[in-house]
Amino acid sequence: MLRQIKPKTARSKRELAKREPLAHENTKTVLLLRGSSCSSLVQDVIADINALKRPFSVRFTKKNEIHPFEDASSLEFFSQKNDTSLLLFGSHSKKRPHCLTWIRCFGGQVLDMLEVYIVKDTARTLSQFKSEKCKVGLKPLLSFSGTPFESPVANHYTLAKSIFTDFFRGGESLNVDVEGLQMMINFAAGEDAQDGSPAKIQMRCWRIITKRSGQRVPRVEVEEMGPRIDFTIGRTKEAEGSQWKEAMKKSKGVEPKPKKNIETDLVGDKIGRIHLGKQDLTELQTRKMKGLKRGRDAGTEEVVENVSVIGEEDGDAADDGETKRQRIA
Repeated sequence: MLRQIKPKTARSKRELAKREPLAHENTKTVLLLRGSSCSSLVQDVIADINALKRPFSVRFTKKNEIHPFEDASSLEFFSQKNDTSLLLFGSHSKKRPHCLTWIRCFGGQVLDMLEVYIVKDTARTLSQFKSEKCKVGLKPLLSFSGTPFESPVANHYTLAKSIFTDFFRGGESLNVDVEGLQMMINFAAGEDAQDGSPAKIQMRCWRIITKRSGQRVPRVEVEEMGPRIDFTIGRTKEAEGSQWKEAMKKSKGVEPKPKKNIETDLVGDKIGRIHLGKQDLTELQTRKMKGLKRGRDAGTEEVVENVSVIGEEDGDAADDGETKRQRIA
C-alpha cells in the first residue's frame, strides 16, 4: 500500500485533493491486468471486456506475479496509483484454468473479490461475430434472469450480480436519449445440476436495433454481437461488515430532505396535508354594507316610534271604557 504522505507542495496537495471522496463520484474506471501465466482465451476475453468498457478502462499487457487471494497488496498499489476502484485480473493454471478475478476496491483497499472460470467449449469472442458493433462509450442495459440472482440470502450469485452491475453500469445520467440505448448485456443463471455442481452464469451481449413500424412506436429487434461467455463460480471474498458499512455511507448533502405532510400516491400525484388551529368566530371579517353603517347624526337625534296600545284584553277595555296611556319608546 502507498504511504500516507503529508503534502509539501501545492501540486501534491491538489493531487491528494482529487483522490478525496466526493459527494458525486466520477464514473468508475476498470484496470485490466494479466498474470505471469495467462491463456490466449483469457487474453481475448480481457480484450473484449476492454472494448465494451472504453473509454473508462485501462489495460496493462505486461506480466504480473500476483495471487489475489493470497496477497492483494500489489492490486491495492495499482488501484491507488491509477485511481481505479475496479480491477479485472486474468490468469491460467492447471488447478484453475482460464480464470478471471473481479475485484472491487474502496479507500485503496480490496473490498470484495469474485473468481470465475471460463468454459472454453462455449466461449466466443467479439471478433467471431460478423454483425455490426455498437459505438464506443454507450451506456448498456443490464438484465439478470434466474432465481439465484433474486435470493433473499446473500450467496455467490448475489455477489456476482452486485459486482457485474458495478463493472458495466457506466456513469450516472439524469436524462436518457433513446438513440443511445443500443446495447444490452444479459446475465442468466439456471438451477444447480443434478450432480450438485453450481449453475453456470451465461453472459450474452446484444445490439438493439430500432426499425420503422408505420406507427409512432418503432419496432425493436436484438442481434447478438458478442462476446459469448459462460462462467463457473470459484472462490469468493466478501466484504467485512465495518468496511461494507463505510463503503455504503452517503454524504448528507446527496439525499434530499423529506418534506413534512407531503406524500405521493400510486398514480404519482402529490398530496399535501394542512393543519389549522381553532378558529375564533368573534374576529371573523364579515362583508361590509352601507345599510349596516351608522349615520353621522345617529348619536344626537332621538327617534320616537309610536307603538300600539298594550291592554290586557280587548273585551275588558271595551267594558271599562278606560284608555290606557301610550308608551313612548
